[in-house]
Amino acid sequence: MGHNHSHNHTGGSNKKVLFISFIIITSYMIIEAIGGVVTNSLALLSDAGHMLSDSISLLIALIAFKLGERAASHSKTFGYKRFEIIAAVINGVTLILISLYIFYESIERFANPPEVATTGMLYISIIGLLVNIVVAWIMMRNGDTENNLNMRGAFLHVLSDMLGSVGAIVAALLIMFFGWGWADPLASVLVATLILRSGYYVTKDAIHVLMEGTPSNVDVEDIITTVSKTPGIHSIHDLHIWSITSGLNAMSCHAVVDNQLTIEESENILHKIEHELEHKGITHVTIQMETFAHNHENSILCKAKSEPLHDHHHHH
Repeated sequence: MGHNHSHNHTGGSNKKVLFISFIIITSYMIIEAIGGVVTNSLALLSDAGHMLSDSISLLIALIAFKLGERAASHSKTFGYKRFEIIAAVINGVTLILISLYIFYESIERFANPPEVATTGMLYISIIGLLVNIVVAWIMMRNGDTENNLNMRGAFLHVLSDMLGSVGAIVAALLIMFFGWGWADPLASVLVATLILRSGYYVTKDAIHVLMEGTPSNVDVEDIITTVSKTPGIHSIHDLHIWSITSGLNAMSCHAVVDNQLTIEESENILHKIEHELEHKGITHVTIQMETFAHNHENSILCKAKSEPLHDHHHHH
């Protein structure tokens, strides 16, 4: 699992990829929007709307990477890493809103399909498809679309965008050959469904991170056994596992150890645990060592106490 070390490398290339993609998509989005108005095609307009949400999401992802580089400070001890996740939420919500608007627009068009200038629609949507393929290829080649929520969100946008262009192409052909005017709003409804879906997933994942949820790639049971099984550790409680941002997972717990351990011995135990956990995708480990006397709570997960503790024994 070398992704801890490659983190910086991907940050830099992710930024470059996003910037290039942003420029390409934004410029084409403007062309497509104008094309949609001129040819009177809702499918083109919805695809342009999708591209707009794309370019916004790329921009947000870009800002997030920029801010994420800012160093941690006294007021923000994790730096700006979390902004990525907030960006992902904004991004997801925008997608959902755009898709609802397209649904609303297309209802009217099913009732009375307007005239659509199909040849223009066909050319523009074919170029749109090519633009998306190029951007998706750049992202696949040079970006970390697997692990980074921010990159993945941007990438999903581009992929569903691609399908939107395919929809517009098919609709244009259907109108040209069969005169089926409803193919245009139908294509836009399909695009809207795609937008809605990716918006839902991006929002859901990001909110999970904001709720300090357990990262999807971490198996809690496995972590518990790993730590508990380490020689010298009797039991653990007050366990928390969460992610600060994509690919940066943290874990904290209290561990009960022998009363006689020297600080050096307990440090060796900690190093062993940190090493094990790093292989399981946890980069930030905090463990509080305790003796049996201190162990008043047996549950593995934290029971947050609102009333003050009754045992006032102090440590020396």
